[in-house]
Amino acid sequence: MATSSAWVVERPGPLASGPLRLRERPMPDPGPYGLLLEVQACAVCRTDLHLAEGDLPPHKEACTPGHQVVGRIIDAGDAVTGFSAGDRVGAAWLAGTCGTCRFCRTGRENLCPHSHYLGWDIDGGYARYTVADARYVHRLPAGWGAEEAAPLLCAGIIGHRALRRAELPEGGRLGIYGFGASAHLAAQFAIGRGATVHVVTRSPEAQHLALELGAASAGPTAPPEPLDAAVLFAPVGTLVPTALEALDRGGTLAVAGVHLTAIPGLDYPRHLFQERTLRSVTANTRADARECLAEAARLRPRVRLTRYPLAHADRALADLAAGRITGVGVLVP
Repeated sequence: MATSSAWVVERPGPLASGPLRLRERPMPDPGPYGLLLEVQACAVCRTDLHLAEGDLPPHKEACTPGHQVVGRIIDAGDAVTGFSAGDRVGAAWLAGTCGTCRFCRTGRENLCPHSHYLGWDIDGGYARYTVADARYVHRLPAGWGAEEAAPLLCAGIIGHRALRRAELPEGGRLGIYGFGASAHLAAQFAIGRGATVHVVTRSPEAQHLALELGAASAGPTAPPEPLDAAVLFAPVGTLVPTALEALDRGGTLAVAGVHLTAIPGLDYPRHLFQERTLRSVTANTRADARECLAEAARLRPRVRLTRYPLAHADRALADLAAGRITGVGVLVP
């Protein structure tokens, strides 16, 4: 029987306990609507870290993480149309929905209660081969290498959706809290739309990258002017009151993470009065992905990469947890 090397989360817990293990598993079966992909690159996401450490409860025993996958089609299910062996596609976090609930019927499939996700409900891209539903994969912008395209499939898409949820006005002032994989792409989307971007991060390396990419300011303290919109990428609930207080009247804060530590009490006059708004960001729709990839093709944002061999996926997550990755980590065969 053919096998594939794959990392699995055997027992969620602190990284020091070794929750991630490299195993040989049977080659995945694409099924009727699936595509068997030879993984060319898989970007590393903080969500993978939350799954490994148990911040997010496991949905599948010994699941393979990874949901920012660029792969070459090896085989396709009998019901697949529009794709051929050898095509290169991208597989993202949203891996399936019911298609019939009120959320799916009204263009809000990211809220489908029956949705499932690559690297959480089904095995993902920390592997040599993986399977993705052909109805949920994406065509990639021409001229992009696999390694630089992979982060667009979550970091890019979620950053793109977060900007919409934050209702950043044209030419507005945007605050970004935390400056990792998604933030460094969202900043470039915002700057490409004419926004003034202020970045709040404690990392000197991230501050330098933010300024290099065109941010108006970058530092560990509050932005130098009131903000029209803000996005919180850091999974730190104590930053929510700080970010709300920095908003101008009518401003909106969008929280972009799938996991957030506890939010302390809010003071109504300081944090919410004058029609300031606090919103969350939940997954993405396929339309979000198409729009993000089209804007990336037009703006060509710079992707700051740190490459890791697939065999060192555990080290990539450890580096992410310790803040040693500036930009985005990418696993390559």
